[in-house]
Amino acid sequence: MPATASNDAPAADTAVVLVNLGTPDAANTAAVRRYLAEFLHDRRVVDMSRWLWCPLLHFAILPLRSGKVAHKYASVWLPEGSPLAVHTRRLAEALQRELPQLRVIYAMRYGQPSWRATLQRLREQGIKRVLALPLYPQYSTTTTASVGDVLDAAQGLDKRLVHDYHADPDWVAAVAESIRRHRAAHGPGEHLLFSFHGLPQRLAAAGDPYPRQCEASARAIAQALGLAEDAWTLSYQSRFGREPWLEPATADTLTALAARGVRQVDVVAPGFAVDCLETLEEVAMMLAEDFAARGGKLRYVPCLNESPAHAQALAGIVRRELAGWLPADP
Repeated sequence: MPATASNDAPAADTAVVLVNLGTPDAANTAAVRRYLAEFLHDRRVVDMSRWLWCPLLHFAILPLRSGKVAHKYASVWLPEGSPLAVHTRRLAEALQRELPQLRVIYAMRYGQPSWRATLQRLREQGIKRVLALPLYPQYSTTTTASVGDVLDAAQGLDKRLVHDYHADPDWVAAVAESIRRHRAAHGPGEHLLFSFHGLPQRLAAAGDPYPRQCEASARAIAQALGLAEDAWTLSYQSRFGREPWLEPATADTLTALAARGVRQVDVVAPGFAVDCLETLEEVAMMLAEDFAARGGKLRYVPCLNESPAHAQALAGIVRRELAGWLPADP
């Protein structure tokens, strides 16, 4: 899979790199195992002792989970590949059109195109400055900081990292407008649920700003929509392992809403820039099925993906970050 957003991207000495989490190359057990091994070896993701974690990972977790996760990927795989990869590439192409004077490409923190290899290739191609824009609106030590680790280690480049954009007004407006359009097309739901990826509670207790930024994002979007306090809820999905994670859990929240008699819930996932396994399989399929079994209907609001509003919001972020850094405003 090519790292460039387009073959005719302008040759400039400044590159903007959209960095996403990553994805397997294929929806099969071997590809998923390779991807999970790289992902779960990152100390930012799992900070256990390597003496304990590596045997557990390679002799228990990977053999048991890889096939199951591959089946999940197969349920959402697109003709062009993984949804996360497809939408990330298209978003980079859309951003390139917004910023023709710069070179816009994309990379993956885990998997291909490799973030580490992309930085090396950019330096070899004569790029002098790199602005890394992780596609995580809310900062976390488990995601954005890991992108920063690789960027910090890169030699021979002038570098800058966008730490977060959880309250960027254009991004907030784009998410709010996507919800409005969805409700205009399908009718207003009884309740709006903001579902963010989860995080171990101990990381939040240690000062990770992620939950505060998730709350700020949800509140800003709800205010942009003019929602009353009781018309929306924030929750966290995608738990892993046995330790306590952020509460409330999305699955538990949906169960509680069903018990209250709420029969139509709109779910949006503004912690994800583009649709992926966690939004399409976990929310739009699995949780929707569970909610239907309780007599309700879950309507998933897609991520911003490569929409013009998303590209325009990211272009505004890039322009602000580069102001005063480049010799001239792009």
